[in-house]
This record gives sequence, structure tokens and C-alpha cells, in this order.
Amino acid sequence: MPNENRTWIMYGVAWEDPECLHTVDDAIAYISEVGFLPLFKNDIPSFSLEERTVPEYWWCGDPKVDPWEWREIIASRGEIAYGKFFDKKAGFISKEWLPYFVNYRRDGYDFDALWEDGKASMRQKKIMDLFAEEHIDEEIFSNEMKKNAGFGKGGEKGFDGVMTNLQMLTYLCVRDFRQRRNKKGEAYGWPVAVYCTPEHLWGYEYVTSAYKEAPKESAKRIIDHVMEIYPIATSNQIKKVLSM
Repeated sequence: MPNENRTWIMYGVAWEDPECLHTVDDAIAYISEVGFLPLFKNDIPSFSLEERTVPEYWWCGDPKVDPWEWREIIASRGEIAYGKFFDKKAGFISKEWLPYFVNYRRDGYDFDALWEDGKASMRQKKIMDLFAEEHIDEEIFSNEMKKNAGFGKGGEKGFDGVMTNLQMLTYLCVRDFRQRRNKKGEAYGWPVAVYCTPEHLWGYEYVTSAYKEAPKESAKRIIDHVMEIYPIATSNQIKKVLSM
């Protein structure tokens, strides 16, 4: 989705194209088939949800055909992980492939171990403390995370960047998009991202099940898989998009 002459240009296919995904269920089936998929166009041709949907339907507001609405539905179902996983941009990872991304991206480290070894920042720790073991089942609104972790006016800076890094490292993902509620319990405003850990979705044992192999081996699995399903992709394109 490049910005050309201050205009967003969407790339996609016609409704009649055999490669067109028509519904959110089509999208889920395709993501499950290929294993992982960026939301928007990137350096690898056709390796995005954008390029397999009708451009005119983006942001139309109809969840039946709007891929922007689909991302909310996919996140809420909890069958596929959604977050900023690809070159600091949004995308999807299936349950089958998530453990390999976790093993490679985390380099075999749970966050506590990452912190103890001096490989995590204090800003990252302040956010991840909200998801400590006793709160592992938490699902937290992004605005509440920002406040409770001490970011914002007079506090820590760079909340969005830290959140992106934690998603890239697979410590966090988007669980849902929900409206906030006032003191009367009434919903208001636009839906806000709700975050959780992948362990909350699928359990610690499953999420870390690839820890048994070397992180480099998990990386090779991912790269080989992309080369198999997108043979046109070059090694440099794969490494850039997958941040390897």
C-alpha cells in the first residue's frame, strides 16, 4: 500500500479473479494454508492479503467484504495470531507456524530470561510486567497498557515503538478490537486494540514447543516454506519482509 503523490494506492484483484478472497472465512482458510501472511503489499509479489482482495472494498465498513474489518474478526476469533510481525508491519501467523516464529524471534528466550540476561529494555519490561505470570490471562486495551506501564505525559516515551518491537519478538499479539466503556458500562468511540500474549491464546507448552530446536533451524523452516509457496521471491526479499 504505497503512498504515491500523497495518495494511497491499493493493489488487488477483481472479484472474478480465481485468486480473490471474498469473505473473512476465505481469508482465514488461505492464511491457514500458506501459514503466515502480511496484511499489506510488500517486496514479495502477491504475499499479502491486500493483493488477494478487491481494492475498492477496503475501508468500506462492510465486514462481509472489507478486509480491514476482517483483521478485527480474525484477531477476535483467536485461531490465528495478528500483530506487527513482518518488517514492523501488520500481518497474520497461523497456529501451526507460530511456534517456529516464536523460537526464531525470541531466540529461545522467555521474556523474564531475556530481561535477566540484559537483552530487554526497561520500557519493554514495564509493558511485559502487565502480563506477568499471575496475569498471563490478561487481555488489555492499548490505552490502559500505555497508562499502567507509565508511558505518556511526564512518563516514558516511545510507547508505539516498544509495542511494535514486542510484537516483532512475538511476546505480544492483538487479541481483539473493542470499544471502551464508560462508568455506566456503555460502549463508546472507535474500537481499540486489545493485546495479550500468544501464550494466552494457545498455552505456554504449545507456543514454546519449537524451543527444542535451534532458532536458526526454525528460521530455515520459515524461509524454505516461503521459497516453496512463493518461488519468485528472492533471498533478500524474504529476509527483509520476515525481518531475518
